[in-house]
Amino acid sequence: MTAPTDPRRAQVVAEARTWLGTPYHHHGRIKGVGVDCAQLLCAVYEACGLVDHVDTGFYAPDWHLHRSQELFVQTLAPHAVQQSAGAPLLPGDVLVFKFGRTFSHGAICAGQDSDGHSLLLHSYILRGVILSGLHEQPLHARQYQHWSICT
Repeated sequence: MTAPTDPRRAQVVAEARTWLGTPYHHHGRIKGVGVDCAQLLCAVYEACGLVDHVDTGFYAPDWHLHRSQELFVQTLAPHAVQQSAGAPLLPGDVLVFKFGRTFSHGAICAGQDSDGHSLLLHSYILRGVILSGLHEQPLHARQYQHWSICT
C-alpha cells in the first residue's frame, strides 16, 4: 500500500473537489452539468491517470433495489484492491455503500475533518456532488466496503 502522503492521493482529492456542486444526473459524467456516484469515480480516477476510460455500460437508476448482482463492485474490482475491515481510510480511497440489495453507492475519501471524522466526496441523488462526513447522513451506519486504487 502506498503511504498516505503519496502525491496521487492528493491529486485524486483535488480533482474530486473540482466536481463539488455538480448536479446529480443518472449516468451523467460532465463536470458542472451532471454526474452520478459511479461516473464521478470513473471521471476522477481517469483524470488522474490511475485508470483508463471505464465504460460502465447501461444500468437502471434503481438496479440495486431489484437485483442482487454486485454491478458496482464488479466494475471496481479490476481497478482497485479491497482493504481489510478496520484498515485506515486514506485520502483517495473508495468506499462503496450498501443501498437496497447491493453495494451501490460510491464515494472518495477526502481526508479527515478537525475532529478526525472521515470526509467523503460523492454524488447523491437530489443533492449532487457533496462533501459529507462518514458519521453523517446519508451514509452514517451504512455497511460499506473499502477499496484503494492508489496501491
